[in-house]
Amino acid sequence: MFEMIEGISAILREPFMNAANRAESIPLLFALLLGLVGALAPCQFSGNLSAITLYGSKSVNHGVSWADSLFYTLGKVVAFTLIGSIVWIVGQEFQRELTQYFPWIRRILGPMLIVIGIYMLGLFTMRWTVRLWKKPGHRSSGKKGKWGAFMLGFSFSLGFCPTMFLLFFMLLMPVTFTSATGFVLPAIFAVGTAIPFLIVIGVISYLGAGGVVMKKGRRLGLIVQRTAGVVMIAIGILDISMFW
Repeated sequence: MFEMIEGISAILREPFMNAANRAESIPLLFALLLGLVGALAPCQFSGNLSAITLYGSKSVNHGVSWADSLFYTLGKVVAFTLIGSIVWIVGQEFQRELTQYFPWIRRILGPMLIVIGIYMLGLFTMRWTVRLWKKPGHRSSGKKGKWGAFMLGFSFSLGFCPTMFLLFFMLLMPVTFTSATGFVLPAIFAVGTAIPFLIVIGVISYLGAGGVVMKKGRRLGLIVQRTAGVVMIAIGILDISMFW
């Protein structure tokens, strides 16, 4: 399964990888394009697809929340900046030790997506302070939604596979040591990984589809939410089949 997804991913990544290679002399553009390539890596693809499913269906139900989308992106920025800063400060020896833990962190994502999907189906309720999803008719604190979006972006960014390892540690990090703007490159890379997600949310907003279900009634909102829940479970199962 992983080989098949990797093959499809490689085809999608190739044009952006070629563009990144041509832009290597421009560090900021190089980092952004590497991030976009990373968004299409198998280990990030399922996370991005899950975020698109979760927040895309939420936008159709309740209206586009750019605050949630930006906090999701901010979570990715903080995660990659933190990893890059640790490697930059401590050095490449620590980088080798740090990467030993990424496969275990990556395996958590699949089960987490299944749990979120089951929750969206309404099979159980959560009373946590971090809220990833607002049920139709449920009023919740905006701060909880933003914190949930931030943590989702942060946790999805910790899933590294060989492709992501190559892009971040082997291609990006050496440039951070030699470029005058090196300290911001991991953050730019993170923004690149969020581009597909932001494009989908932007399209929903541009087409005026945000909140369309809210006008149609609560019942249709539940159908959209539960459909998204089924998709999340399917993505989680696919993720487990690839990385376990």
